[in-house]
Amino acid sequence: MSDYIPNPEDRFTFGLWTVGWQARDPFGDATRPPLDPVESVHRLAELGAYGVSFHDDDLLAVEHDRDRAVERFRKALAETGMKVPMATTNLFTHPVFKDGAFTSNDRDIRRHALRKVIRNLDLAAELGAATYVCWGGREGAESGAAKDVRAALDRYKEAMDLLTSYVIDRGYDIRFAIEPKPNEPRGDILLPTIGHALAFINELEHPERVGLNPEVGHEEMSGLNFAHGVAQALWHGKLFHIDLNGQHGPRYDQDLVFGHGDVIGSFFLVDLLENGGYDGPRHFDYKPPRTEDAEDVWVSATANMRTYLILKEKAKAYRADPEVAEALAASRVAELAEPTLAPGETPADLARDDFDLEEAAARGFHFSRLNQLALEHLLGVRG
Repeated sequence: MSDYIPNPEDRFTFGLWTVGWQARDPFGDATRPPLDPVESVHRLAELGAYGVSFHDDDLLAVEHDRDRAVERFRKALAETGMKVPMATTNLFTHPVFKDGAFTSNDRDIRRHALRKVIRNLDLAAELGAATYVCWGGREGAESGAAKDVRAALDRYKEAMDLLTSYVIDRGYDIRFAIEPKPNEPRGDILLPTIGHALAFINELEHPERVGLNPEVGHEEMSGLNFAHGVAQALWHGKLFHIDLNGQHGPRYDQDLVFGHGDVIGSFFLVDLLENGGYDGPRHFDYKPPRTEDAEDVWVSATANMRTYLILKEKAKAYRADPEVAEALAASRVAELAEPTLAPGETPADLARDDFDLEEAAARGFHFSRLNQLALEHLLGVRG
């Protein structure tokens, strides 16, 4: 059995806003002091993480001079060997963004938002970030009267077209990843799910530069199956990044430790990521519980990585189990990869098919056994 100790080869990454969350919520003040980003870099490196991501404002947690804050952060990265695979911009905390950033009804605010992103894109490129996440947490409305959604989508497209053209013109090797979410903090957020975002990307000037950063909790808040959404993103070639955490169904965004919500869903997600061709970072976008002290932050950070490694081992054992292989064959899972029409067949050939309707209807798919085998591997009662 593995000791589940992470190392940089696992490509585990954390946002500075995760371990640095002071645990302030709508009903209570902070329970932890501000955390120096330099400490975050060093502590995460010691725990075996590969890298960190950041909003522009995250770097100002304890040092409010931007140039000095950036230099301190850059020095910490050099000292630890930590990478910055992804960056993003805070377009939701400051009151100026109360009606959105790219889609605010106020044109001046939209222009300010673009300036803010462009400034941080330059820094992201300097630090080697390959992905730039766009979470439109304030892009939405609480009432139908407040927002012309068609015009808002025009402005959203305008912003994405401008930003993709900017990185192309500058020669930056950066792709954008839209992060969908259905609600909170807005009543209804634009591009609320993976499907909405995929449709939007198709309308952009440079769709090849824009993909997805789906998050466990955001899709599950909509009552959706996250692994299915991730599979569709992979199918489209649009899984540019991923946010891992835990969630208990369609309630507020909990940002639990990965696996501390839907455990079997997390199992199948890890199985998909490990076997479905995704080669990007495993990024944890969680919040250390508000009940924990400053040292417990690192306990919860470790828990994310350890849980992923446990599930990875369980998924590997599941795939290697001869009984699972037999059950998969009995359930005809592999047959789905076979084209319904053979090469050279036409619709006319369907009419000549010797099909016994009643016999086919009587066949079982034997999914209960297959599901039980997965559960037994997850619970650790099989090899």
